[in-house]
Amino acid sequence: MTHALLDSTLDLLDSLIAFDTRSSESNLALIDFIQQYLKRHDVESSLVFDETGRKANLYATIGPKDRAGLCLSGHTDVVPADGQPWTVPPFEMTRDSDRVFGRGTADMKGFIAAVLASVPHFVQACREVPIHLAFSYDEEVGCRGVRGLLRELAAAPVKPLACIIGEPTSMQVAVAHKGKKAYRCCVKGLAGHSALTHLGVNAVDFAAELVTFLRRTQRDLRTHAALDHDFDPPYTTVHTGRLNGGIALNVIPDHAEVEFEIRNLPGDSADVIVESITRYADNEIVGAMRETFAGSGIDWLQLVDYPALSDQAAASWLRELACAAAEREDVRTLAFGTEGGLFQSIGIPTVVCGPGSIEQGHKADEYVELDQLSKCLSFLGKLSMNLPAALPADRS
Repeated sequence: MTHALLDSTLDLLDSLIAFDTRSSESNLALIDFIQQYLKRHDVESSLVFDETGRKANLYATIGPKDRAGLCLSGHTDVVPADGQPWTVPPFEMTRDSDRVFGRGTADMKGFIAAVLASVPHFVQACREVPIHLAFSYDEEVGCRGVRGLLRELAAAPVKPLACIIGEPTSMQVAVAHKGKKAYRCCVKGLAGHSALTHLGVNAVDFAAELVTFLRRTQRDLRTHAALDHDFDPPYTTVHTGRLNGGIALNVIPDHAEVEFEIRNLPGDSADVIVESITRYADNEIVGAMRETFAGSGIDWLQLVDYPALSDQAAASWLRELACAAAEREDVRTLAFGTEGGLFQSIGIPTVVCGPGSIEQGHKADEYVELDQLSKCLSFLGKLSMNLPAALPADRS
């Protein structure tokens, strides 16, 4: 059923999509748009900038500012559209029947538009327990931006009592997801003529040995580690995404790069796996390389690091609240990550629930269905109406 605020949501979504907020670009124009919109509804907001001043998180409280309430969190950045076979302009909203297309419609400007369209209702409904808004940057490149905001919230006199992150879950409440660590390994060897392989150190060969060990680690985790069948796949994964090196067939390559990631179950330690990988690399690979050239080695650069979201008992009341608002009792886990584990790490119980499917995110012709936006609007309305009775406000 079409929600009364759907047209307002689509107008806002049209504006949000038009801002090119790829992670490589500034999000300040979009943040200013949101700030001005909130001001028109007498809602003040504050910004937490990155070190360059080109990006910012936005935080606002609707309702009493001296009480802890429910935080609605979303990221403003999107992935690039370059090189993808789009049939519609990626940074314009295109409506076709029951869908709207554009970069970020599902991941996750559709949720932000629904939240903003609901602000006038929040202003009227949230007089006893507040709703907080948290819109961050650089989620798509490792949940980087929200960390600055969370540092400030952790030290604030009042921080949110709970958080709902509006990533696309088809409006099903998600209570857990895997964590992620990702690395780039730069293997340094010694160049030379390919006829004299014994005088060089082939960086590609040794990078391949590292990849083989990563594959072996994945196989061992799949076969021997504890499984959690709430997840698909039900084990911690190790994945190599990139391997390159060399400049010509007849030149011993002195440089190669490997990029890999670990997506760990909430109960598994990614650090233990990283320690195993680095120990093998130091003892077996670097040692062998330096037998020929002492200047050989492997440099490690961490690309991504965010924790898993765990299904904790402290979030049981939040799960019940969200499921009631979504009008479904079943919950799920997620294969992709969010900033949920970061909120949880500073004592804020968190679940994930938002419109659209992650299967549409990051693709050409990304879209969200109108029905999903309507369900999200209904969800937000029910949350706000149930806050006084449902939130354990005496814990604020």
